[in-house]
Amino acid sequence: MTRLLRGVMSAVLLLPLVAVSSANATAELQGKAKFTVTTTASSVAARSDRRPVAGGVYDRKVGKTFISWAGQYEDSYVQTYDHRKATWSAPNRIADGDSDAHNYPTMVQARDGHLLIFRGMHNVELRMSRSPQPHSADGAWEETLISKNAATYPMPFVTRDGTIYVFFRETTGDLDPTVPTDTRPMLYVVSKDNGRTWKTSTELTGHKFAIGSTSRADNMNEIYIGQLRLEDSGRVRIVYTLAGGGFEGNKHDRYHRNIYYAWFDPRNLHFYSASGRDLGTQIDDADQEQHLKVAETPLTLPNNVKSPDYIQLVGTTLGKPFLLWFMGDPDKGQLRNYMSTWNGRSWETKEVARGLRTREMEPIDPFTWRVYATEDGKPNVNTYLVRFGRTWTPETVIPTAKPVQRVEVVQNFRDPARAIFSGASSQRDVAIADGDISVAGISRR
Repeated sequence: MTRLLRGVMSAVLLLPLVAVSSANATAELQGKAKFTVTTTASSVAARSDRRPVAGGVYDRKVGKTFISWAGQYEDSYVQTYDHRKATWSAPNRIADGDSDAHNYPTMVQARDGHLLIFRGMHNVELRMSRSPQPHSADGAWEETLISKNAATYPMPFVTRDGTIYVFFRETTGDLDPTVPTDTRPMLYVVSKDNGRTWKTSTELTGHKFAIGSTSRADNMNEIYIGQLRLEDSGRVRIVYTLAGGGFEGNKHDRYHRNIYYAWFDPRNLHFYSASGRDLGTQIDDADQEQHLKVAETPLTLPNNVKSPDYIQLVGTTLGKPFLLWFMGDPDKGQLRNYMSTWNGRSWETKEVARGLRTREMEPIDPFTWRVYATEDGKPNVNTYLVRFGRTWTPETVIPTAKPVQRVEVVQNFRDPARAIFSGASSQRDVAIADGDISVAGISRR
């Protein structure tokens, strides 16, 4: 065995990704994992536009997992799993969702142990709720207004030194009526004191926005980040698509177009391409078209499906990124699933499946990722294994009583509370909340 191979095998054996027994870990690596599913709250979930970011956290200090989800009227709820007692708490309603599917909760844990929930009140402001006690979700949470930047789609993460970042999309036209409705860039806010005070990306860099454009000929000046992912290395991987009115004029979210990838370094606030090109503290249209474009997609609505979809996934294998995304099919009406992989020089894209909504994914070892996917109108969550960012293999079917609309892997999860399944509500109106909240994990037997 070569020195390199010994090093790689050591990394596989030592990587702290899965807190299960050695027998179960072996089964997982072989693609034979068996899941258990627990319904933590029945017929309570409303429709949500939530992205697969910051659904919950495992707190090693107290041996508890905390999850967040959107209930009736998009109100924010939290629940606690006590791993020692193997019990779930009742749902705790912590904040008002203002009857808008965009106003879902996202959760991180500050360095001082307090849980923080962020909500982008659709095109209005960014709000934060803070747990009254560290390492606990109980009680009445304190609410803070962070930003009035017409915020939507919060994506929070906490770096190793405890700095909190929240990326969000700004609806600039709601702040300045002279700006077209389809100008919606990405900004972020930063806190270095556990969420007590905040600075905006504009204050830190001098730029009006962090990612975006204002004058594309096709009016695709809206940024839709599908997912961002903080790695142990400190890099934040980002995948996104564009939206706007296209050549029809200024219309919000009329079309989607193209897939883009970048990574962000919180240490210097710079963005980088897959090739390592330093783009500075702002990504503009020239940057994304010249250095960040992964796939060119047509400006169409195949079978009236926004294509690419709002959710895209990002991961890395041995430092090289790969992306999962999907579109509508103009001929057969099925969704078409694609994987794009960086080969060190360029992006390679291929179709890997059809009919799936890829919801979330998690690393199993340095070479393998598990993908969670659903089929429209059907119960269950299907899992697939992606190896080396190139091969796609079916793994298992995780049974659920009802269809699932959202999946989020818990940060630093501990089984059996590995992934949160938010059930699909029967109506788009968030006054209706009849989806189940379930949590899935690898069986310990």
